Amino acid sequence: MTKNVTTYVIAAIAILLLAACASPKNVAYIQNSEAFVADSSAFLYEAHIMPKDVLTITVNTVNPEISAPFNLVISPTLGNSLTGSQSVNSNRVLQTYLVSNDGTISFPVLGTLKVGGLSKAECEKLIHDRIIRYLNGKEDPVVTVRMANYKISVLGEVARPGMFTVNNEKINIFEALAQAGDLTIYGVRDRLKLIRENADGKKRIYTMNLNDANIINSPCYYLQQNDIVYVEPNKVKARNSSVGQTTTLWLTSTSILVAVASLLFNILK
Repeated sequence: MTKNVTTYVIAAIAILLLAACASPKNVAYIQNSEAFVADSSAFLYEAHIMPKDVLTITVNTVNPEISAPFNLVISPTLGNSLTGSQSVNSNRVLQTYLVSNDGTISFPVLGTLKVGGLSKAECEKLIHDRIIRYLNGKEDPVVTVRMANYKISVLGEVARPGMFTVNNEKINIFEALAQAGDLTIYGVRDRLKLIRENADGKKRIYTMNLNDANIINSPCYYLQQNDIVYVEPNKVKARNSSVGQTTTLWLTSTSILVAVASLLFNILK
């Protein structure tokens, strides 16, 4: 009789655990995708230059001597002592440009340029149009602007929290979470927090719901440089964190002893 009762209890616990694990509520991403209509403008994201961005700007012409004044070169010795202030391009150490708080950079020959808030394409056109005035129609320069410090941070209930560099200057929230190893089972999927600073230095906190397919149309879907994503722990993790290490060890040991005792009882019965 006791053996049957023990069997029924174990079976009931197993059924409850399986039922709890089987529910997709608040676990699966983009659940309402059947009725979802994507906004085409959401896929046209382009990064914009912000204060404290580090820019790599190169100017190329058919005759390299013509573009040389616009490509400031630093000696390797000096460059090694200025970590993060230069990049290597075609065996040359080129000066990079730190965008000031007022959104400006100091560019060779052209002087101070207002680039804050511009997209890369707009910045390239601005510099191109300024440079071409000095060339007297001899060349049509090709200007390339890259962001050397495009980074995002993912914190909280993810497998690998940290700061990640984005080489192509375009990353969405799901790609960022993939970089961080995805959410753990304790991560709250419908209340992700996004901390973002705009070109004016103002910070704002957004809330994202990964369960809702409409997140693809959200202004938070594509992350900007220096965005911080925070994944909250659920109630289970919060309760576990309040239990001391000694208590946890005691509960684990007790559970093991009960399981072993039950197994021995069934074998010796």
